[in-house]
Amino acid sequence: MAFCGVGLGAFGAHGLTRRVTADRLKTYQTGVQYQLFHSLAILVTGLAAFRFAPAALLVWAAWLFVAGIVLFSGSLYFLALVRLPARWGVITPLGGLCFLGGWALWLVALATRL
Repeated sequence: MAFCGVGLGAFGAHGLTRRVTADRLKTYQTGVQYQLFHSLAILVTGLAAFRFAPAALLVWAAWLFVAGIVLFSGSLYFLALVRLPARWGVITPLGGLCFLGGWALWLVALATRL
């Protein structure tokens, strides 16, 4: 996910600046930022799950981060690059809810370890 995020960021910085409007480029960059940030969250979650048992909550958190990247960042990429009807933007908040769910599970996992 991080590898793809870096590639998509480079594509946006070098390949899209003259092809899309400034607003669409900003939307695209937001998708890249969230993808990169949550790619690191997946990495840290995997390391924590390996270290701490039971790790079921952390595994679910990682999967929610993956779903969030696909839904949130993916929908922003499509909205920036493809002329879709505005109603497709409803997918983005679902990805945001996945991110929030992943972080909530992280907090629960942390609280149960204390």
